[in-house]
Amino acid sequence: MDPSPEDAPPEGASGKGASVEDASGTGAPVDHASVMNVELRQLRCLVAIVDEGTFTDAAIALGVSQAAVSRTLASLERALGVRLLRRTSREVAPTATGLRVLAHARRVLGEVADLVQEAMSGRASLRIGYAWSALGRHTLAFQRDWARAHPETELRLVRVNSVTAGLAEGACDAAVVRRPLDDRRFDSAIVGLERRLCALAADDPLAGRRSVRLADLGGRVLLIDRRTGTTTTELFPPDSRPATRETHDVDEWLTAISTGRCVGMTAESTAHQYPRPGVVYRPVRDAEPIAVRLAWWRDDPHPAAPAAIELLTELYRRAA
Repeated sequence: MDPSPEDAPPEGASGKGASVEDASGTGAPVDHASVMNVELRQLRCLVAIVDEGTFTDAAIALGVSQAAVSRTLASLERALGVRLLRRTSREVAPTATGLRVLAHARRVLGEVADLVQEAMSGRASLRIGYAWSALGRHTLAFQRDWARAHPETELRLVRVNSVTAGLAEGACDAAVVRRPLDDRRFDSAIVGLERRLCALAADDPLAGRRSVRLADLGGRVLLIDRRTGTTTTELFPPDSRPATRETHDVDEWLTAISTGRCVGMTAESTAHQYPRPGVVYRPVRDAEPIAVRLAWWRDDPHPAAPAAIELLTELYRRAA
């Protein structure tokens, strides 16, 4: 069957080199290199013609001449090897293939607009990632003080349970971490210190004490998160190191501890952020405190990162 006139390749479509069949299913060869060079301006032109209804109105909307609109559309049709618009003296309407291309063009242009918006607004907001607990008792004060001091930059806290708290994944601009990052792509600064606490079931014999020692946990099962946690058996005296079980989620960690089968050790901020019926937190008086760091990309620091470091350092200093 011969191709219909509206879907036939426009004059000048090249059949040289590597080719694929055109989207209309006519089998007409399309220059693959030309297809890969389709430009956003060509897609905008196609959408404008359809939306405005005429080449003249499309030219006005795009701020170019009518001749430029005709040339741009013709170049797109040549690149794709298909006729996209049916033109008569009364109307301009998409061909069957043109409708399919138009739908793709709208989606591509929308995604590009989103990309540009994300890139431009990335500096209008500061996303700070964290793994288990954000800043504990300082979280609310940080959010409120930031909003007052920096109303032009929206602060967002993002929970990502990864080693870099979302930094390497692109989920945040800076991240609260509680152990040094070995990755040379990142820089960090210590903003404060937090006590280590032991998490126990409320009916655990140790729960009645005001504090515990590392040696008190020697015969217990310690629930740890090797990816993001700050607790390892190296913290304990060699002769009283507990057995360990692994977890990767704070809710799972708290649920297991509440049963009395395990105990946990964590930064003080966890107790403030995750109070849980059936679980109590007790200071570990002979354990080293935990350094709280704000980390960022070494080669692409957010402009607001220094202000965040300054505010967080002040909050921890006041609470010391």
